[in-house]
Amino acid sequence: MRESDVRERAFAMPLTSPAYPPGPYRFVNREYLIITYRTDPEKLRALVPEPLVPDGGIVKYEFIRMPDSTGFGDYTETGQVIPVTFRDRKGGYSHSMFLNDDPPIAGGRELWGFPKKLADPTLHVEIDTLVGTLDYGKKRVATGSMGYKHKAVDPLAVKASLAAPNFLLKIIPHVDGTPRICELVEYYLEDITVKGAWSGPVALELHSHALAPVGELPVLEILSGVHIIADLTLGLGKVVHDYLR
Repeated sequence: MRESDVRERAFAMPLTSPAYPPGPYRFVNREYLIITYRTDPEKLRALVPEPLVPDGGIVKYEFIRMPDSTGFGDYTETGQVIPVTFRDRKGGYSHSMFLNDDPPIAGGRELWGFPKKLADPTLHVEIDTLVGTLDYGKKRVATGSMGYKHKAVDPLAVKASLAAPNFLLKIIPHVDGTPRICELVEYYLEDITVKGAWSGPVALELHSHALAPVGELPVLEILSGVHIIADLTLGLGKVVHDYLR
């Protein structure tokens, strides 16, 4: 294979059988359970990288079901997003993500810097309750629940919240293990169509785990819950801060 062939074909690993196709990445009937809660603000400050600033002591715990995803297939994801401010703009910083599908783990980490790890999350309806879970191996790490479609929520407000900027810490090492890329990345969800949004009574349990430490941001007070179904495109991001310069 010529060097020019390598340069032309190289967009993901492995070269001869990439783990995911080139974008754009469209998601149809993407389903969310987002539980907003208050936690220890000192713990947030210790976890959120500057120049991001935590927006109080707030965390959003998300369970996301993605049954129809371009190039990634059918999978489920869960994790914590921390509301932050960056240069006077409010957005969300993805602190932890756990999912059950290899292509979006590889693509998410390599392209954007999503903090994705392999685990076993679910989001499903049990009779009259929407239930989200996270298992790491055989250990139950998180359980969220909400009454199913108790009250409709303004779809325009939901769309505005989904369209807010999102921030990621992208780290790619040199072969010697030192950081070659260490950047703050900003990205947006695009072409959003909210098909429905609802609220209801909500609960969240987080448990300690060495390798899935969502419990390090304890639930002190639950503030709200929302159930969303939407179509959207995951936009490619841009670098807004380089930690190595």
